[in-house]
Amino acid sequence: MLDTLDAPAVRTWCRLALAALGQAREEIDALNVYPVPDGDTGTNLYLTVESAAEALDEVFAAAEEPELSAAAAAAARGALIGARGNSGVILAQWLRGLAEVLSAGGPLAAALDHGARSAYQAVAEPVEGTLLTVAAAAARAAGTADGLTGQAREAYRAARQALLLTPDQLSALAEAGVVDAGGRGLVAVLGALVDAVSGQQPMGPVAMRRDTEPGAAPGSSPVAAGCERHERAPGPGHPAFEVIYLLEAEDGRLPLLRERLGRLGDSLVIGGGDGLWNVHVHVDDAGAAVEAGVEAGRPYRIRITHFAEAAARSGEREETVSHGRAVLSVVTGSGLAQLCEQAGSVVLPADPDRPPASAELVTAVHRCAAREVVLLLNDPELRAAAGAAADQLREEGVRIAVLPTRSPVQGLAALAVHDAGRRFDEDVVAMTSAAGATRYAELAVAEGESWTMAGVCQAGDVLGLIDGDVVVIGTDLTETALAVLDRMIAPGGELVTLVLGEEAPADLADRLIAHARRTRPEVDTVAYQGGQEAAPLLIGVE
Repeated sequence: MLDTLDAPAVRTWCRLALAALGQAREEIDALNVYPVPDGDTGTNLYLTVESAAEALDEVFAAAEEPELSAAAAAAARGALIGARGNSGVILAQWLRGLAEVLSAGGPLAAALDHGARSAYQAVAEPVEGTLLTVAAAAARAAGTADGLTGQAREAYRAARQALLLTPDQLSALAEAGVVDAGGRGLVAVLGALVDAVSGQQPMGPVAMRRDTEPGAAPGSSPVAAGCERHERAPGPGHPAFEVIYLLEAEDGRLPLLRERLGRLGDSLVIGGGDGLWNVHVHVDDAGAAVEAGVEAGRPYRIRITHFAEAAARSGEREETVSHGRAVLSVVTGSGLAQLCEQAGSVVLPADPDRPPASAELVTAVHRCAAREVVLLLNDPELRAAAGAAADQLREEGVRIAVLPTRSPVQGLAALAVHDAGRRFDEDVVAMTSAAGATRYAELAVAEGESWTMAGVCQAGDVLGLIDGDVVVIGTDLTETALAVLDRMIAPGGELVTLVLGEEAPADLADRLIAHARRTRPEVDTVAYQGGQEAAPLLIGVE
């Protein structure tokens, strides 16, 4: 349990927040009814925090022990640069407010208060019943608690309660029977903060509807007291375009820009500072919104989305991609990459210490130049990033299927049955079935003392995992591998695949193959040099 925030804690918080948003992304997307029911708030928040996490990784790559100020500023700037959608820009500005206070040594409660105020200031016409309301509730509650952990827990508790009351404040939510999507995302971020500072995950699911939370009562929100309400639910005449761009401009140029964009449309949010801004607005004249940015400074990374014509846009995109089908495999290790390429797959090499982000997955799919793409993740940690990437690619007209293979050996099994001559759906079903029918195991070396399903392990112990769970703890890599192999083939199987890592003993494959032939001669066993760093051995049984 931490007494004060430091740079590693900020990094941990960011990673946990990204994981929490990844897990809840589709649920949050489904809640998205305000200001436009375009079903992308969860994805936008995920991409915003993903950009913050990437910026933090760069800071830690440059310095082993960066200062808190550097980490907080990097996270805020990364979020600003990668912010997507209305909620993403607001969240980025909230993080910027937090960073300004934390960098000066202020307590968490003060940081949350400044973050909430900064978020309100970024929005041209603040609306209660949104992320803003939840942020204000968290800040007020944190101010009543003592200590870092106490303030984080109280902020999270109040945010959950405020979220449940959002339908009372915004008619669009009440009509749909849901809580606010952006507020739900902020609750996930605050839950990750509690986990980061206390080492304990907040208990209980977060409600999607007010009536799912025990003890919740209808009524006006106490956190809205003193806040001016500007409720304006979207109607049939809502603007047609969402325009987002980064803008390099002097601070003095912003008032005129706000005025111009405010006349052009609604949902105006401008976050940032120190000469760099993220501009978000809904308008009917997208060109005029960009021109306003040009007059204020230098706009770039311009994204224009037509709410009503996404399907037409997808059709136009399809004409720009090649016909045919590709399989994209994410793997670590030169040997595994070669195996996948020989099986007909395009390979995205992955850094074992930094899995590819959604933008990297999108870029890799673009390089495939195929209309139909099967994506083999080979790592359960990539599911959230892949989901966000797939949503973007589908909007562009790419037909993509994400196979959540949890290990490279499952990916190899899927590639073995891949047939581009089949219909896409049939090929995906066949590959999914092959992957699902493959049990997987791996060896790992413990980095420190930890509790596992097989008991307590110490640093340097060899861990044998089957389907992701530790089942064997040993001190000798070969003996542990033999024990895991016995467990894997005991229920039966037709083919055992061994993939040797970079640190595997030279005679490991020969000993395992000899053992398998002696104990289960009816099972075929093959071995490959995978070259992966993290796992000395991967085992697949089909």
